[in-house]
Parts: sequence; structure tokens; C-alpha cells
Amino acid sequence: MKKIKLGLLGSSGRMGQEVLKAISSNFEVIFELDSKNFSQFLKLKNKPSVDVWIDFSQPEVLKSFLKYLKLNPAPIVSGTTGLSLALEKELEGLSKITAVFWAPNMSIGVALVAKALEVFKGHQQYDFQIDEVHHKHKKDSPSGTALFLQKKLDSVLGHKKTPAPLATRGGGVFGIHRIQALSDEEMITIEHTALNRSVFAKGALWAASQITKKKPGFYTMKDLI
Repeated sequence: MKKIKLGLLGSSGRMGQEVLKAISSNFEVIFELDSKNFSQFLKLKNKPSVDVWIDFSQPEVLKSFLKYLKLNPAPIVSGTTGLSLALEKELEGLSKITAVFWAPNMSIGVALVAKALEVFKGHQQYDFQIDEVHHKHKKDSPSGTALFLQKKLDSVLGHKKTPAPLATRGGGVFGIHRIQALSDEEMITIEHTALNRSVFAKGALWAASQITKKKPGFYTMKDLI
């Protein structure tokens, strides 16, 4: 079986290290890039080809890397969050020439939670609140996952704008996301808890294996599951 040639952006970070731990025999790591060797990589001539990139970096690093990908197109799976609207547009622009997958949370479970929110369509009697807990090193607050769930809930409810997600940072929590629907008579809670980081790493590798088969376009977890 031919191995998938993988490039990893953000290899020295927590998620990058989890991806390296989770890599199966289906993949061959060609490049491990972080802030220390990123600029040297860009200067390399005759770089080996890569079938797909996985990105768990920072927005400013991803911004620079997208310039490289425009000249050297290859599919990319990105889990970088805290993106500006301009950077989101750049990702969408790249999807015209190669397959681009982006998700604020790589777990299939979170994608299923987002789908579960569709049950609230047409039910305007509830008040909603999203809250989330992450480890103390998490930089973006609220997280990209919480904002993604809020956007999904808003689309389900129509014109109703839900309150901003509540964010707690502390300890070593991998990620808890909770959606509450409250009325005068009852409360409904939908919750997702990540028990480890490997669930995100395995999700990213699964997405990478799928995206290599796709035509140019912008894909999310909803498109693949």
C-alpha cells in the first residue's frame, strides 16, 4: 500500500506532538515544521513533494504558509483557530486550486453535536447558552469550537442571535463544550467532553487520508462524515 506523504505544520506544539504519536503505517512524515525551521524550509530548493499537509500552528504562521501553498498547491487539513476574517478568505481562495479542510475541532463527536443542534429548528421558546472549558494554555477565548457551535445554532434558529459563549480557562482540561436550552418548564443540555488530545490528532489524520481523494474545494467535517 502506497504511503501518504505528510507534512506537519506546528510539529513542536501540543497538537503537533499528538499527531506524531498517532501516525499510522499509512503515513510517511516528510516535513516537521515549527517556528524554528519554518523560514529555512521556505528557502529550500527542490523540496520533496507532499501529498497532504496537517496544520496545527498559529494564525500568523498559517498566513505565511498559505503564500507558499499558492505556489506549491497541495491539500491541507487545518485545525488552527483564532483566524481573522481576512485569513478565512485566504483559505477559501486557496480552495479554488487545491482541497482545503478546516475545522475548529477535529473530533467527529463535535461534528455530531453540531448536527444534533438541528433538532431545535422551529423551537423559539428556549433561551440558549453555550459554555466551554479549556486548559489554561488555550489562547483563543472563546474557542473556535464554541464559536462554531454558536454559528451553527444561530443558523438553525434563523434570525435569533444567541449570547456569546462563556469561556473558562484552567488546569489541563482538554475541552468541554456544553449547549443549554432553557425554558420556564425545562432545561436540555447537550455536552461533549474530550478525554484526551489523541481524539483530535486521529481526527486530523483521518481527514488527511480523505482529503487527498478530493477535488479542489473547501471542506469541513460535515462534508466528510
